[in-house]
Amino acid sequence: MKTPVTARPRPGAAILRTALRRNIGAMIAGTVLMGLYQAAETAFPIALGLIVERTMQDRSLGSLGASIGSLAVIITTVSLSWRFGMRVLQKANTTEAHRWRVQVAACGLQPVARDVDLKSGEILTVATEDADQTADIIEVVPLLISSLVAIVVAALALSLADLRLGLLVMAGTVAILSVLAVMSKRIGASTQEQQARVARAGAKVADLIIGLRPLHGFGGNHAAFGAYRKVSTDAKRQAITVARVNGTYAGTALALNAALATAVSLTAGWLAFEGRITIGELVMAVGLAQFIMEPLKMFSEMPKYVMMARASAERMALVLNAPPMTTPGPERPEPGGALEVDGVHHGTLQGVKFTVAAGEFVAVAAYQPRAAADLAAVLAVNVAPRAYGGVVRVGGREIGDLSIEAVREHLLVNPYDGEIFAGTLRTNIDPSGSGREIAEAVEASMLTDVVALHREGLDHVVRDRGANLSGGQRQRLSLARALAADTDVLVLHDPTTAVDAVTEQLIARNVAKLRRGRTTLVLTSSPALLDAADRVLVLDGGVITAEDTHRNLLAGDEAYCLAVAR
Repeated sequence: MKTPVTARPRPGAAILRTALRRNIGAMIAGTVLMGLYQAAETAFPIALGLIVERTMQDRSLGSLGASIGSLAVIITTVSLSWRFGMRVLQKANTTEAHRWRVQVAACGLQPVARDVDLKSGEILTVATEDADQTADIIEVVPLLISSLVAIVVAALALSLADLRLGLLVMAGTVAILSVLAVMSKRIGASTQEQQARVARAGAKVADLIIGLRPLHGFGGNHAAFGAYRKVSTDAKRQAITVARVNGTYAGTALALNAALATAVSLTAGWLAFEGRITIGELVMAVGLAQFIMEPLKMFSEMPKYVMMARASAERMALVLNAPPMTTPGPERPEPGGALEVDGVHHGTLQGVKFTVAAGEFVAVAAYQPRAAADLAAVLAVNVAPRAYGGVVRVGGREIGDLSIEAVREHLLVNPYDGEIFAGTLRTNIDPSGSGREIAEAVEASMLTDVVALHREGLDHVVRDRGANLSGGQRQRLSLARALAADTDVLVLHDPTTAVDAVTEQLIARNVAKLRRGRTTLVLTSSPALLDAADRVLVLDGGVITAEDTHRNLLAGDEAYCLAVAR
């Protein structure tokens, strides 16, 4: 017997339902107020028709005063209900968009990366534009209901004058919505594609900005700009397509609404000419035909916004529903801080095997830079343990069995291109504000000259990505942050490539001194750091081919001498 397959709800629809459920109170209040606004606005031509009818029968000043008073009440109701209704809905909309932005950002900032095929620039677009468009559903539903209220009130009022007028409004509304519902599907698909292309362009320009200096260095900036131009042009073309579709939709909606209003006015005029409705009812019908265009316009635009919200919700679901790249275990490493790489196969690594004992300072001289980058990625858990062969152990425990908190607490891998954040020197060195090891880290990384150069010292302002710092200053700031963390195991990847030889020599000595008794692994080709290490491992062809002190390797290994001697 087969179990029937049940269709799972679409993730985007589930996100929209969550947004609606969380704001049900605000939506009810907003629907009531906006419904009152639409009802009062529709009541204006109805009251005007009644006033004309009554005035023709009773020409007293009292009736005129009562009529003016009733119109004032209607106008006041229109003004206040709109003001407070939109205030309630926009507050809920803004709050809900904030919630989704925080949730998407939290997914992107989790220590365990998610298995989603989106770059950081694309996730940024999801967390901003898509979050805003998804939250628009909070306003769309109440406005849809309130517009329906206005149309129903108008249809009922016209039916009291003549049933044919009411039926004309209802039939025309159904026809308009049927046509626009078909068009709105294309808008949703086009909008989703536009958001994807804009996100890809954002990711491309983010990558371009990050790599601008290296690109200028080897003359690759023109090719990179050309690649960005192509992606940006694709996004522009799709945006034009979306604008064209939206324009066609808006023009069609306006034309259909105007046709319906014209049909109601002409029908009312014909009925009045035939004597089947009174002059007051004619005034009411013509007024309603004019006033009903606004709720009809709003009502006809709602399917478009619903499709746009759903398209954005589907893109958010890509991030929110993506599974983690790996499932961390519950264990913690044994004290001591030993690091063991046992037969790791990944990328250019072909069975790398070595051990760094607790408290040891070891350097790895990788003849192929890509091999050093692959090893750093594995140690940083940027590659899921199940995605490579072999085992990495920290404190005697396999890294896949450790909780991600334990890994981050005991092992820090500082990349060669460590990110610099907008803030101050102090907040970049000590983001958590613990205040530990800051002075020692500044001195060991030779960042003292940067601190002394500015009157604010450690409180000197740093721009986004360290734009007001040189390449060497950014690298030393990143190194200071790694040293200040004071983890049991520290892995440094090319920490001195942007500093001069004299500063590099001082940094090597300082790092060895500061990290004495703590496990340290440096991936580098710097002679100064290699000489400061207790021993050097040679990584060539994806495997460890030699192991000794730097000076012994210089004396007895010609290939090593050619690779690292400067």
